[in-house]
Amino acid sequence: MTTLPKTLESKAKIRFQHCDPFNHLNNAEYINYMINAREDQIINNYNLDLFKMAQTQGVSWVVGSNQIAYLRPAFLMEDIVIDSQLFSFTENELHVEIRMWNHDKTELKAVMWSSFVHFNLLKQKRWNHTDELMGLFASIVNPLKAVSFNERILEFKPQKV
Repeated sequence: MTTLPKTLESKAKIRFQHCDPFNHLNNAEYINYMINAREDQIINNYNLDLFKMAQTQGVSWVVGSNQIAYLRPAFLMEDIVIDSQLFSFTENELHVEIRMWNHDKTELKAVMWSSFVHFNLLKQKRWNHTDELMGLFASIVNPLKAVSFNERILEFKPQKV
């Protein structure tokens, strides 16, 4: 049996049309880059295609909430790394942390917590995960020590002496 990675990683480049007049990535675009990266990562690593599930099974996930901390700017044409992990789950919800870094992961640019609600598109209501999905999530969950978003952000900030 193959062990699946718990933290997924991909690369991207900050594009002109996503930047403000100061050549910084627009605040709203961070979310797009991070969610798009996560979608690609789970297809590539877990063979979990949200759009195929929606078409064939009538279920997928919708965003329940996002919390994001902007720590450093991302700049026009900068190469970035985005990593992500599932840090908790329930019978019908997923909680994911997504981090944006500079190209060599020495500077953290942003951290986002997203909750995703499993949703039946045909019945238009929250839907429980299948046993197969619950098994997948149990094998890849990577819990965090922090219990709140603010506590987690403090873990990334340098300690002042």
